[in-house]
Amino acid sequence: MTLIRAGTVVVGGEVCRPGWVDIDGPSIRDCGAGTPPAEADVDLPDSVVVPGFVDMHVHGGGGASFSDAPVAAARFHRRRGSTTTLASLVTAAPAELLSAVELLADATRQGTVAGTHLEGPWLSAARCGAHDPTQLRPPEPAEIDGLLAAADGTIRMVTLAPELPGSDDAIRRFVDANVVVAVGHTDATYEQIQHALALGATVGTHLFNAMPPMDHREPGPVLALLRHPGVTVELIADGVHVRPEMVDAVLGWAGPDRVAVITDATAAAGCGDGEYRLGAVPVVVAGGVATVRGTSTIAGSLATMDQLFRAVASSAGLTAAVQVTATTPARTLGLDRVGAIRAGKDADLVVLQKDLQVSAVMVGGAWLDPR
Repeated sequence: MTLIRAGTVVVGGEVCRPGWVDIDGPSIRDCGAGTPPAEADVDLPDSVVVPGFVDMHVHGGGGASFSDAPVAAARFHRRRGSTTTLASLVTAAPAELLSAVELLADATRQGTVAGTHLEGPWLSAARCGAHDPTQLRPPEPAEIDGLLAAADGTIRMVTLAPELPGSDDAIRRFVDANVVVAVGHTDATYEQIQHALALGATVGTHLFNAMPPMDHREPGPVLALLRHPGVTVELIADGVHVRPEMVDAVLGWAGPDRVAVITDATAAAGCGDGEYRLGAVPVVVAGGVATVRGTSTIAGSLATMDQLFRAVASSAGLTAAVQVTATTPARTLGLDRVGAIRAGKDADLVVLQKDLQVSAVMVGGAWLDPR
């Protein structure tokens, strides 16, 4: 057992100064504000302790992609506070996609990742972004059923464009399989998004990016997603994909309980300028921005969740930052053991310095080796 006392602990959405967390094995036994019930084993008077970050949309990092090296990619992000990651796959040929789903099914069973997110191949050609346009296709029952069977319950979320033929049936199939359905990389109208939400879609994939801009006569996906009280909207709050002022506006409109900040990071995260790949697509990183080679199309991000946590905390405060980087994504994905510091939850913690830089990470009650 480990009793931690810290200058600041965000306990169940409340900022406690000081606060404490009592760890018993892999779980949180108790937590609270003020003086701990016994002498602390670990005293962190100048630190901030928050729940481990939950990144529900991430492709890789540290030179590794979740599609072929999930252990290395997960390790890179865990050291930066992402104790829970949903491994995202980009558009690929059927056999390649199936192979990646099988690999991630094993990684999920081993606890490396929390499941798989299929971002494609059922996306709009007009809004495909950095996805391989030659492999885009409408959803077909046979492919969906094959992927679900191969995953054996490990696909947690799928992003699709609801205007594609066959998408209504696809949404129903995924909802029936307890898969979260997100709409994104879409050229859909306001009404088409409303229809998808009525069928059971509950997430907007990286709001504003890879979808039509909001217009006063054609409000499109953005307004449809923001107006629906049951929808969680993803935001890539890296200052490249979405301006900070827009992040603040969405937080003010939808509220932190409906916003999940994501990295959408690729293998290039943490690696500096150079040439990389996102699936089959060549990517160039220059000046802190990743683009499809020879174009201005943004190709994922180079962000980590600790960076995004600091960005949100600086404008909206600690409580909101915890909500959008941990609590909301965990709830959206149905991950009831993570996302908050509460009794009975997994002991996944991030220790931050006063400037909110990561100083230590705990996963399942064990401190990570900082190397």
